[in-house]
Amino acid sequence: QVQFVESGGDLVQPGGSLRLSCAASTSIFRLYTMGWFRQAPGKERELVAAITSGGSTNYADSVKGRFTISRDNAKTTVYLQMNNLKPEDTAVYYCNAVAVQSGTTMPRRYWGQGTQVTVSS
Repeated sequence: QVQFVESGGDLVQPGGSLRLSCAASTSIFRLYTMGWFRQAPGKERELVAAITSGGSTNYADSVKGRFTISRDNAKTTVYLQMNNLKPEDTAVYYCNAVAVQSGTTMPRRYWGQGTQVTVSS
């Protein structure tokens, strides 16, 4: 069973930066779209950013110009560089990936366990 493991969440002051990482724990045969979602207390989970296997990206309007998503296919890892963080960015951030595990043929959607980002002075 593939697991995607996030890291990089922390407490940061407004205006600060963080870099989140998410890596597959086992061998992946093929990796498709990867993305980051977030869920704040009392709110629904929302898409933050996504990146296709070809490198095309899209972002939520609220993070455009501040966040950058990237990926390293060789390392089956996706990153989220977050700059100029605001208190409203506080949430649990989840990585998401569509992938085919080695030894199988069907693509599946996988979720990470989440990493907490808190923006506060």
